[in-house]
Amino acid sequence: MVNVDQLIVIGAATLGESGALVMPSRIRPAWTGATVTGRAFTVTCAPGDNLAVHVATSMAPPGSVLVVDASAEPERGYWGEILTTAAETTGITGLVIDGGIRDVAALSAHGFGAFSDRIALRGASKDQPGEVGGPVTVGDVTVHTGDTVVGDADGVVVIPAGRFDEVVAAARHRSDREQDLFRRLQSGETTVELLDLDPTAIRRVDPSV
Repeated sequence: MVNVDQLIVIGAATLGESGALVMPSRIRPAWTGATVTGRAFTVTCAPGDNLAVHVATSMAPPGSVLVVDASAEPERGYWGEILTTAAETTGITGLVIDGGIRDVAALSAHGFGAFSDRIALRGASKDQPGEVGGPVTVGDVTVHTGDTVVGDADGVVVIPAGRFDEVVAAARHRSDREQDLFRRLQSGETTVELLDLDPTAIRRVDPSV
C-alpha cells in the first residue's frame, strides 16, 4: 500500500498520465518549489468572503489539503500568512484554491505548499455563508472530501477516493517503464526506436538546397 506522502515522488505528471484528474495550468504553484500531497478537505467560499476557509482550517483533520472554490469572485486574497500559520498549527499540509492568495513571500518562507489561480492583494470579508465538506469544482475538476491531491511544479492532479489503488498501480507501472527507457536511452538507443515511432510521417528538407 502506497502512503499518500510518497505520491510526490511519483509526481503529478505521471499520475495525470495514469488516470488522475488533471487541473488546468492556471492552477499553479504560488512559489517556486511548492509541492502538496494529502487528502482533500473541501471548501466553498461566498463571493469575496473567506469565513468558510477559516472554519475549515479549524476543523480539517491533520494531513489534509484544503481544496477551495473561490471562483465566484477570484480577485481577492482568500489566503495569506495568518491562515498559513493557523494551518501549520492544526496540521494542514497545503492548499489548492480556485481564486486568489497573497503574502506569497511569507508562504514560501513557511514552506507551505499553496497552489492558486492567481495572486491577489485585496483582502476578503469574513461574515458570509459558505460550505465545508461538500463537493466542489476547483480548476474544472470535481473534488470530494477524501480524494487525494498531488501538486508539484508540473501542476495539480486529483485521485478520486474510489480509484486510488487503480491509479497508483498504473502510475507505478508507468514510472518503472520510464526508468527502463532512461537506461536504454543512456545506452544509445533513440526515442524513435523505443517508442516505435514512424519517422516517415516527417518531411525532410535538405538544408544544402
